Amino acid sequence: MKLQKANRPLTGELTVPGDKSISHRAVMLGALAEGDTEITHFLNGADCLSTIDCFRRLGISIEKDSRRILVHGRGLHGLSAPSSVLDCGNSGTTTRLISGILAGQTFSSHLTGDASIQKRPMGRIISPLRSMGASIESLRGNGCAPLRIEGRPLQGIHYDSPVASAQVKSCVLLAGLYANAVTSVTEPALSRNHTELMLRYFGGQVTAEGKTASVSPEPKLRGGKVEVPGDISSAAYFLAAALLVPGSEVLLKHVGVNPTRDGILRVIRSMGGDVQLLNKTVSGGEPAADLLIRYGSLHGTDIGGDLIPTLIDELPILAVLAAFADGTTTIRDAGELRVKESDRLSILVESLTAMGADVTGTEDGMIIRGGRSLHGAVIDSHLDHRIAMSFAVGALAADGETDILHADCVRISYPDFYRDLEQLLQ
Repeated sequence: MKLQKANRPLTGELTVPGDKSISHRAVMLGALAEGDTEITHFLNGADCLSTIDCFRRLGISIEKDSRRILVHGRGLHGLSAPSSVLDCGNSGTTTRLISGILAGQTFSSHLTGDASIQKRPMGRIISPLRSMGASIESLRGNGCAPLRIEGRPLQGIHYDSPVASAQVKSCVLLAGLYANAVTSVTEPALSRNHTELMLRYFGGQVTAEGKTASVSPEPKLRGGKVEVPGDISSAAYFLAAALLVPGSEVLLKHVGVNPTRDGILRVIRSMGGDVQLLNKTVSGGEPAADLLIRYGSLHGTDIGGDLIPTLIDELPILAVLAAFADGTTTIRDAGELRVKESDRLSILVESLTAMGADVTGTEDGMIIRGGRSLHGAVIDSHLDHRIAMSFAVGALAADGETDILHADCVRISYPDFYRDLEQLLQ
């Protein structure tokens, strides 16, 4: 896809797709609950559809139309043995979270995914699950999918996670629903807490204290209504675009602003950006607000430490933003980006450099000396949706033409991204 520098400001209102993390969890917990769960503003991206497909294969009836998802839950022990391999597609969330659920079943399962998933590290969930007594095996012996899981009784544990990862934490907590005692996870920094909030909303016994989350076994979960807020990861691209294109003013409606996810708002403010939260609400324990963002000059900042888990998915677009800001931005403690859909750190350094930015890669981040005039370039997305969307935004502020290869990979999380971007530019 070829994009040109924007010749007019971004203006208007937009409702971004539903939060990916919350959409996944609503289907999973709805399946494990008794009774029906109605999910509105569900994200119809490929990743979340992989979750629906897997739970259908596990015997859960799920209705889907343009307005809602209706999950007919069968209770904590209502899943049935799949008759075929569970294909998680490109979704790390599906793969890791469902592994925790499957570990405590009375049947065996075989999980796989696409080429990217088969390279992503699953040892980080295999280890704690085995500590609980689970039988889980990487079939190729490389710590990656495909995985074979033999369901069996589990033991409650306290797990000190070496990484701040909501997927690891959620996997262990979901397995803990089937354990014989309380299961808890302590992280080096607090990761997003959607699983804890939603479990509590469905009736689970969950406690959170500092960086430790605990769950009691065998809860009686009950279905309910889940209104998924807009995904702040999707909103991030329009926040950045409005900051970069002169004269822009954009209102993003009903975006999730969970404090474990809102790091991008804190970084934007630290860079001098103007973002306001209006019409604040709370639904199912999840806070949301309308975000008003206006164009303005930006300066460099430091991004690292406990801030990283709150914006891990937004780091690609923040790196692009930093390249246009005055002064130096340092990103550190972000080694996790090397094991996402692609090695995002390497690709960001390579792609920003191709556009004329002054960027030095480090082991766990990069140093971006911003303020240069950037130009268009050929950008290989490496089939990574967040790379494609980040550089589509960068193209709006760069001179000349930017050509993004494999641009349609955005369907993973935001199928209508380019249409919505065009809408704000009209």
